[in-house]
Amino acid sequence: MDVTTLLIILLVGAFATYFSGDKWASKVALLVSLTAFASAICLLSQYNLGTEISYSQLWISKPKIYIALQADGLALAMLLLTTALTPIIIFSSFGNTYKNSKAFYALLLFMSFAMSGTFLASDGLIYYVFWELSLIPIYFIALMWGNGDAEERKKAVVKFFIYTLAGSLFMLVAFVYLYTKAGSFLLSDLTQLKLSSTEQFWIFLAFFLAYAIKIPLIPFHTWQAEVYQKAPTVGTMLLSGIMLKMGLYSVIRWQLPIAPLAAKEYMYVFIGLGIAGVIYGSIVALRQKDLKKLLAYSSLAHVGLIAAGAYTLTLDGLRGAVLQMIAHGFVVVGLFFVAEIIYRRYETRKISEMGGIRAQSPKFTSLFMILVLASVALPSTFNFVGEFTVLYSLSQVNLWFAILGGTTIILGAYYMLKMFQHVMLGETNAKLFADVTFNEGLTLVIIVAVLFFFGLYPKPIMDLITPSLENILTQINRFN
Repeated sequence: MDVTTLLIILLVGAFATYFSGDKWASKVALLVSLTAFASAICLLSQYNLGTEISYSQLWISKPKIYIALQADGLALAMLLLTTALTPIIIFSSFGNTYKNSKAFYALLLFMSFAMSGTFLASDGLIYYVFWELSLIPIYFIALMWGNGDAEERKKAVVKFFIYTLAGSLFMLVAFVYLYTKAGSFLLSDLTQLKLSSTEQFWIFLAFFLAYAIKIPLIPFHTWQAEVYQKAPTVGTMLLSGIMLKMGLYSVIRWQLPIAPLAAKEYMYVFIGLGIAGVIYGSIVALRQKDLKKLLAYSSLAHVGLIAAGAYTLTLDGLRGAVLQMIAHGFVVVGLFFVAEIIYRRYETRKISEMGGIRAQSPKFTSLFMILVLASVALPSTFNFVGEFTVLYSLSQVNLWFAILGGTTIILGAYYMLKMFQHVMLGETNAKLFADVTFNEGLTLVIIVAVLFFFGLYPKPIMDLITPSLENILTQINRFN
């Protein structure tokens, strides 16, 4: 199967969903997303058989731009994450009704198309096009179907759009400069450039601004909590589960191999920023009274640790970062879905107005508890594998980095268990909490099953990503 097939399925599926009408849009979107996931599985099978999965076609001769796509183990892992979470997110939305649902689900599939293209692109300009395309659907999803006051929502979404767009422009300038040096936007050509340390510093910084805003890392995080809160839960899932991984993936795929000298020289600074995000996100999460905001700051803490692992420039750090990206994608989607299930019944996200749910829905409580324990990296869950590997890599650089990074587990356990206590335990709430539906229960069970399976047996993913990461590490160390 050609690598472009998956992108065509998602793009054509987005149009088919729109033209299917409001009545059938959700079903068509689910079918398309499952087909895309099946296509990703087919690509994985081809890759495991040793088939090179790539596509390259000259698009514009001057400047020389290729429609170049390549799926190595790292790209495939992120592609599988995207195409696996997309149907889960769509299926989770079946308990809600959306005005103009055909446009809503079409935008969702278009966003999945753009994010998949970002992970596959191996030409800098094509990568930039996909990167920017992914911003358009989430802007409209958050603006048109979001929560709360319309004016406040508009301010939050416009701030997010401007921040992300502005950061991306620095990345575009970096690509233009690299083109003047290499005569090509192809990643394989850019990583062969012998740039001076000064050139690498400015290239590294330009990429960093784009990625730090998208991830986000402090102090570029100010858009995050408001947008996560104001966006519909499906939009929040897309942002936290997949879209922020674009920034983390890009650090490993583009930033580190192109500007390794700068990465090595300022390693301690960027590891420090990541760990600062861990501590800051955890402390602010402790003070949150809104469930979605608490989960947003919890996500900020976790991605700070992932970024710190990537910037260690070690195989364990890169591998741990990718493992934790995938684990975080599933667990954060599960947690935001739990918040949505509670909102459907209580119509509130204030933690103080919840409580007593355990007495009314013990099965839901058990599934929520598993997600909370996975979030704080309990052994036997997928998150433990990723966080342990990242912390080990930080200890190789400096033991204090590992100790400070480890606060995410201690503080995370405190604020997540405290939140669970207030939301689920206590006396039976005066409001009736209807038990979870079959669709809601199935969604949570699938997520929990993935977290346990790869927590106990992470070898398939590690085997998939390790050769690609070793190649990237070779590129990073080419100046030694």
